[in-house]
Amino acid sequence: MPDGRWSIGELAARAGATVKTVRFYSDRGLLPEAGRSSGGHRRYGPQALERLGLIRSLRALGLGVSEVARVLDTEEEVPGRVLEDAVAGQLREVGSQLAALRWREAALRLVGECPPAERAERLRLVGAVTTPPSTASLARFWRRWLPPRLPAGVVAAVVEHAVPQPPDDPTPAEVLAFARLHALVSGPCTGGIPCQPAAHRSGGGYRPAVLYEGLPEAYALAASELLAQRPPGPGEALDSFVAVYAGASGERDTADFRRRLGGQLAADPRIDLYWQHAAVLFGPSAPTPGAAHDWLCAALDAQTERVAA
Repeated sequence: MPDGRWSIGELAARAGATVKTVRFYSDRGLLPEAGRSSGGHRRYGPQALERLGLIRSLRALGLGVSEVARVLDTEEEVPGRVLEDAVAGQLREVGSQLAALRWREAALRLVGECPPAERAERLRLVGAVTTPPSTASLARFWRRWLPPRLPAGVVAAVVEHAVPQPPDDPTPAEVLAFARLHALVSGPCTGGIPCQPAAHRSGGGYRPAVLYEGLPEAYALAASELLAQRPPGPGEALDSFVAVYAGASGERDTADFRRRLGGQLAADPRIDLYWQHAAVLFGPSAPTPGAAHDWLCAALDAQTERVAA
């Protein structure tokens, strides 16, 4: 134009955009107008071209129009801060989308590569799991299974150690294990009546908080034995395990107590299937609490059998 300002069509042409795009951003106050023509048409200066380029770059990164507006509004007040937050948010969103895609890819391979006779069951299992998967159902299972009125910190610690996180880049076998875990914890208790160990039931004399505060140390010691491939037997891990149960029940660690404890643990309802599926997700380098518990029970049985003999 004679006054050095551009019409909306000229700005669009210089920016390589459409007039519709320029009008859209202008209507939302993102593009500064240099004035109006005598006929009321918009006129833009060179700064509008620079601003339009910035807007399109931000949009290409996935920022919404409202986020772009916040970045532009605070560009001079807090240099880069709002942009950094917006970019961080986009990175989190992209990460979630990539995790969902990797999970879908592994699920598709799981269904596509299995024998036809297994396809219907696998479709049902993976179809019940959200993408990306959530561990909420597993956490709910443990909160129901644990004794009531446990301190919140103890419950949180148990859930953290018992609930496997879905892998970032899962294999079909890991997808299947997680889907089976989800199906298991979402169904009714199938371990008999009652479905919980004696230490969870009221009237048994147990202090569950003492039990669950102490078990992690015993399980950690047993996990070291498992990784070293040592057979179940007496030692620090077993002594720690028995001491926790003795302290929780208010008894002394004696040969008679060990014999009775072994019988009680053998009669307790089991959730072995949970730990079998969870072991696939935890991996071989991290023995599950269930595997540690089994090792300790076997060590206790072996010791009491030797004493009896």
